[in-house]
Amino acid sequence: MLTALAGTYGDRADAVSVAGRTTSYEQLLGAARAVAADIAGAPAFAVTATASLETVAAAVGGLLAGVPFVPLPPDAGPAERTHILRDSGAVETTVDFARRRSGAPAPVPAAPGDDPALILYTSGTTGPPKGVVLTAAALAADLDALAAAWQWTAEDTLVHGLPLFHVHGLVLGVLGALRTGSRLVHTGRPTPQAYAAAGGSLYFGVPTVWSRIAAEPTAAAALSGARLLVSGSAALPAPVFRDIERLTGHRPVERYGMTETLITLSGRAGGEVRPGTVGTPLPGIRTRIAAEPGADIGELQLTGPTLFAGYLGRPEATAAAYTQDGWFRTGDIAAIDPEDGVHRIVGRASIDMIKSGGYRIGAGEIENALLDHPRVTEAAVVGVPDTDLGQRIVAFVVAEGVTGAELTDFVASHLSAHKRPREVRFVPSIPRNAMGKPQKKLLLTADGRDAS
Repeated sequence: MLTALAGTYGDRADAVSVAGRTTSYEQLLGAARAVAADIAGAPAFAVTATASLETVAAAVGGLLAGVPFVPLPPDAGPAERTHILRDSGAVETTVDFARRRSGAPAPVPAAPGDDPALILYTSGTTGPPKGVVLTAAALAADLDALAAAWQWTAEDTLVHGLPLFHVHGLVLGVLGALRTGSRLVHTGRPTPQAYAAAGGSLYFGVPTVWSRIAAEPTAAAALSGARLLVSGSAALPAPVFRDIERLTGHRPVERYGMTETLITLSGRAGGEVRPGTVGTPLPGIRTRIAAEPGADIGELQLTGPTLFAGYLGRPEATAAAYTQDGWFRTGDIAAIDPEDGVHRIVGRASIDMIKSGGYRIGAGEIENALLDHPRVTEAAVVGVPDTDLGQRIVAFVVAEGVTGAELTDFVASHLSAHKRPREVRFVPSIPRNAMGKPQKKLLLTADGRDAS
């Protein structure tokens, strides 16, 4: 996994920078080898995954020792933290980056193996968080595929400020840089000013980050010298896509993945990029849509070398995640363009697939239509039980100077009439998780002002 640390690209004094602290590959390897010595023989180890060089050293140390790394969210409450430690059996460890271990560097295997490398815990929306076991082989396959798709090389400087306990920030944003040999600048916090000052060629961000950058034209203009902007972890609203393109000259590339699958779909550097789409399958990935007869959207299912090794200690949950013929059920609703194979994610099957009046409707399509209205800054759409329609479409919006009836008419003028919201509820904000994904179940329990 550790191509850069193996010496392929030589020593760089500023190879990795996190929150203003910088280290060379040699220094990072020394700290990581100290971690590896401390955790040798453990079934797994856990570190509070702050945005720090210590977290980077922990990730590398785990790979060197062959011990699964369990990153703990810094904001995890006592119950969540206790559950993760007990469920994983991990030894909680602290990292002293100033500590070194002498001797020859640990050997780097020619091919990453199938032993567990990371155990990442899901959000736990349907119960206690489950440990997702990822192997080094899956990580390597995914990062190599992304390097090809994004033309990501050792000549790049990767910039991001994402959390280091998710796939996006830790796997892509740290291990990806070490796999390709590119310089890494982690800004600590993903502020527009920090991104503008970093001088990178490759930028990673979630929609919230890109929205904030688009709101500050000077910061956005500073990214015009970059080679590629990548958005993920949630759908990038079309208005934000257009603002970023106008201010930076770049059309952001979107990609799609899950903790269980890593990244499986992406737009390509230098290829055609359309807002609202997540590109085509990466090499080795196959996809299919499980749709009802006559429907053009359905559950996205896939298979390939990047899939997880299972949920830790939960064989029944692992088996339930697959179809009888071995395809992983993503739980996401998608459509595939029959002409070029480009994928569009409509939403989650559990909450974003709305069955109203005999129609199957994707919430994401309505959300994008609402966001095209100049008075709307945020939108989330759900289906709620209805005795007549089965489900009625309810839109939660953050907006000023517009009525619910006007927004309903606006959607009906852009989409089919049956896709218009039956209710519009104005809220002060849309609750989101750390990666910017709307938490719609919280909206359904909140009091919204009905303005339909």
